[in-house]
Amino acid sequence: MNRLTYTKVGDYYLPNLVLKEQPDTPIGRYGHMRLRYLKEHRKGLYTSLLLTEKLYPHLLEIDEAANERMDILMPQLMKAAGVTEKLKAADQMKWVGLANNCKAQAEEIIQSELIYD
Repeated sequence: MNRLTYTKVGDYYLPNLVLKEQPDTPIGRYGHMRLRYLKEHRKGLYTSLLLTEKLYPHLLEIDEAANERMDILMPQLMKAAGVTEKLKAADQMKWVGLANNCKAQAEEIIQSELIYD
């Protein structure tokens, strides 16, 4: 068991706490969404993950899973909506509208499955 050491600051003794070094991988969009959700709505879980140094790996995992899910969902939704290269050549504005609709649907699915769960 590691012994806890203290430093005297004025009249107080403060513990010498050091966090483990975290990876340099940046947290993406979905990781930040999960972080905001945890801070606002799941404060106990957020505090637990933070104190056990599992918050950063958790956010990276959520971000990676969300991006993988988006890569799987988008082609499926676009195929179901009839968003093809043929449509893109014939009517670009319609193609953009349908593609944006598919992206919004995929993001709603990801948010309900991963971010707000």
